[in-house]
Amino acid sequence: MNILSIYIGYVMDLIIGDPYSFPHPVRYIGKLIRTTENKIRKIAKTDKNLKIGGFVLWFVTVGITYLVTYLTVKLSSFVPGGFLIANSILIYTTLATKCLKDEAVKIYKVLKSKDIEKSRIQLSYIVGRDTTSLDEGEIIRATVETVAENTVDGIIAPMFYAFIGGAPLAMAYKAINTLDSTVGYKNEKYMNLGFASAKIDDIANYIPARISVLLMTIGSLILGYDYKSCFKISIRDRKNHKSPNCAYPEGAVAGALGVQLGGTNIYFGKEVHKPTIGDKIRKIEIEDIVRTNKIMYATSITSILIFTALFIVL
Repeated sequence: MNILSIYIGYVMDLIIGDPYSFPHPVRYIGKLIRTTENKIRKIAKTDKNLKIGGFVLWFVTVGITYLVTYLTVKLSSFVPGGFLIANSILIYTTLATKCLKDEAVKIYKVLKSKDIEKSRIQLSYIVGRDTTSLDEGEIIRATVETVAENTVDGIIAPMFYAFIGGAPLAMAYKAINTLDSTVGYKNEKYMNLGFASAKIDDIANYIPARISVLLMTIGSLILGYDYKSCFKISIRDRKNHKSPNCAYPEGAVAGALGVQLGGTNIYFGKEVHKPTIGDKIRKIEIEDIVRTNKIMYATSITSILIFTALFIVL
């Protein structure tokens, strides 16, 4: 039943995506984070207490998310077909294949219209870096990097945890990931409060990021891209990122497409110097956004099939 739920949720994500009017659970997770953060900040005034408060924030957010999801699925099982419906819908909300593709396509279309200013604004909705002065190549690079990185965060990881523990564990992962994207910053405001969220997100993505190398290599092979470089660059440049996980999928895409990613970016007014990922065999171009979307889709299909096979065998 859980495998069937995952397939239903996966297909729902491909067809429906994340409509803006849909009451997505991540919105409520975000509200829970902000409410809990405000309460913690009223009590914790020192760096040490803020760091402790960060662990409290993590436990409250992930604990409540898991418990609510578990009870929803459990209670729904008392109704005929209820478990399948509830588990499928909840798993669907943890996946982001169509949403990622749609956001990338919006940037692609604006770039095609030569409206550089609008494309910067469009990009700012999906990245944390400063986009106000990016040129066309930098916007393309940022979009490709974001889709590559989020192939793990938005597809491989939640699917991985759904196969292990159904909707409750997949949703708990989503809470972990939302915590990281909300408070997991190394700036003055969140250096201490966001410490736990950032570190635990790294742990939660450790396995998914590394198996993404194999999954994206297979996806690149299916698409006829450079699958050998996809694997080679991902392994070679795996440490060329401040995150212990992000260079794996970014390296895979860079290798498959023969482009170079990484480099200097501006976050919250500060320049962040990062090593490059991949070899600059050719200059990155606008069509690489479309190619990266294709890799993401091929990887998502590969993921669900391989996870299914492993689930049955193990």
